[in-house]
Amino acid sequence: MLDYLIIAAIVATAGVLLVGILSMSRGGDFNRKNSNKLMRLRIIMQAIALVLIMLSLWLGASGS
Repeated sequence: MLDYLIIAAIVATAGVLLVGILSMSRGGDFNRKNSNKLMRLRIIMQAIALVLIMLSLWLGASGS
């Protein structure tokens, strides 16, 4: 179960990153309005993925 959550968090992070990169490359109104929000969302998604990975490693090391 935790493995699927990790994969989902990584895919979500990559998706937000891709939207941000495409937005910056095109410029325009959407980029001006949402670039900071997308950056913050990417950082939050990365943090969630990192916490899930660390939790998985901790549970694996403790034998659960």
